[in-house]
Amino acid sequence: MTRHPHTANAHPWHGFLIALGTGLFFGWGLTLSGMTDPLTVQAFLDVTGAWNPALAFVMGGAVLVSLLGFQVLIRKRQAPVCDAVFHLPKNKAIDRRLLGGAALFGIGWGLAGYCPGPALTSLLAGNTEVWVFVPAMLAGAWLQRQTNRPR
Repeated sequence: MTRHPHTANAHPWHGFLIALGTGLFFGWGLTLSGMTDPLTVQAFLDVTGAWNPALAFVMGGAVLVSLLGFQVLIRKRQAPVCDAVFHLPKNKAIDRRLLGGAALFGIGWGLAGYCPGPALTSLLAGNTEVWVFVPAMLAGAWLQRQTNRPR
């Protein structure tokens, strides 16, 4: 196995610890912003009732930070810290599968008030409905993999 110079001296747990720390920081941000409460998400979608714009500000902040962060990282680094290359998407097509998946995700998010990040963050928060949502989410991910295997 050939290693990239950036990863040659990396400890085997290095990538795991970075992912764990990043995930914990992300979960803390979701909790702090109130995005682990499904009622916040559903209130954002209730544009004719008690509309709550908090989700728009959280999403806008996340998009801005991501946009700037990715631009800086990709321009300054030849490779990520724990891998030999950046794995950027190659397929940029907006097709029926993408639109159908996005619609299905949006419908599920609106009905349940959870998407994957807040759902996983909520596992330890005492939200009992998430104990039904997360296994259903994992089953859906497994089903998608089974039905979309490369031929």
